[in-house]
Order: sequence, then C-alpha cells, then structure tokens
Amino acid sequence: MAILLIEDDLQAAQLMRQSLSQHGYVVEHVADGELGLKRALEQPWDLLIADRMLPKLEGLAIVKQVRERGIQMPILILSALAEVDDRVRGLRAGGDDYLTKPYAFAELLARIEGLLRRGKQVDASTHLAYADVSVDLLARTAHRAGKELQLTMREFDLLVFLLQHANQVVTRKMLLEQVWDLHFDPQTNVIDVHMSRLRQIVDKGFDRPLIHTVRGAGYIFGESLED
Repeated sequence: MAILLIEDDLQAAQLMRQSLSQHGYVVEHVADGELGLKRALEQPWDLLIADRMLPKLEGLAIVKQVRERGIQMPILILSALAEVDDRVRGLRAGGDDYLTKPYAFAELLARIEGLLRRGKQVDASTHLAYADVSVDLLARTAHRAGKELQLTMREFDLLVFLLQHANQVVTRKMLLEQVWDLHFDPQTNVIDVHMSRLRQIVDKGFDRPLIHTVRGAGYIFGESLED
C-alpha cells in the first residue's frame, strides 16, 4: 500500500514513516503543499494523508483540487484544529476522515486500515439498484437516471451500504461500524456531514428524494417513514 504523506513537521513525519513501514506500508513524505499537490496528481496512491497547515499551499486546498480532478483515493486530514467547524470544513472539502492532533499512533493506524479496507459487500452481485439508482461495485461507479454521480470513496461506500439495506432504517451505530469501521462513537457529526453531501448528490434535481432522515433512529434509503 502506497501512502503519500504531506506534513511540514519533519519529526512527526519521520516517526510516522518509520511506524507505518513496520506495518507494511510504503510512505512517501512531502513537506510543502505545492509539491504535495504535484505528487498527488502524478500517480495513483492508495491513501493521501495531508496536514491542514502547510507552507505554500494549505491542506484543504490540496484536497479540493484532488477531488476536482476526479481522483477518488481515500484522504485522511490531520490537524491541530479540533473545533467542529474545522472538522466539517475538512470533510466538506473532500476528506474521508479527519484526525486531530495530538493523536495516538494506534488510532492513526486504525483510521488508515479502515480507509483502505475494501470488499465489505453483503451481496455477491457486482451491481446494485433501487428505483433509478444503480451501482457497479467493480467499477465503483454510481448513476441516477443515467447520470453519473461524482462520489468520494467514502460516499460511494455509504451509498452501497444504503442500497444493500434499502427500505430499512440504518442507525448511526451501523454506519460507524460497517462504513467507517469504528466500533466506538467519535462524538462528531461526521455521519451527518457525509449524509448531507450524499443527499445533495443523489437527490438534488430529482422529484423523488430517496435518502430520508428518521428522527431519533437514523436514515432510510427508499420510502420515507418520516422526513
């Protein structure tokens, strides 16, 4: 697994490289935002880890430009900025996860493993469909009424899980465990942010909304119980 690390704290980057290499990861380190963006666009990576406060180009600007070019690799944002608004901005920019500093290496490793994990498919079929939404699990593409939906890796996995449980209420606990691979509640609104963005992509411009909130319970894809 090849990881691109964009981090201007050289000591922290060296420690991360050494620790991750012991777990079988190949890590390339870049210390400034401009070079980091250049490397991110030059070749496919299994994962991008980007600090927010970087010289020459801020981390969220890197994330946005990567997403604007249609690159769907998972992105983990690191930052000492720990307020809810900061985390929301990171996720809305296109990050798949947001880890605040200081952090324990065990948690960093768990986040990386969760982002890289693939193949959690309940249905052996390579295609899923509901109403006018269809998903190709092998190509990792999704369409609604023939229009391709531009989704990040996390948004795609979230849509797949919702399709696999169409017309069933899915709880926050289910989403955290099955989509985020977290077996504890991080006490953030990460799910709400991703669901809001997914709703905009899947439902905006269509007469029939498919993603609904079930108050006090979670979400449902399909027929609304309440909204």
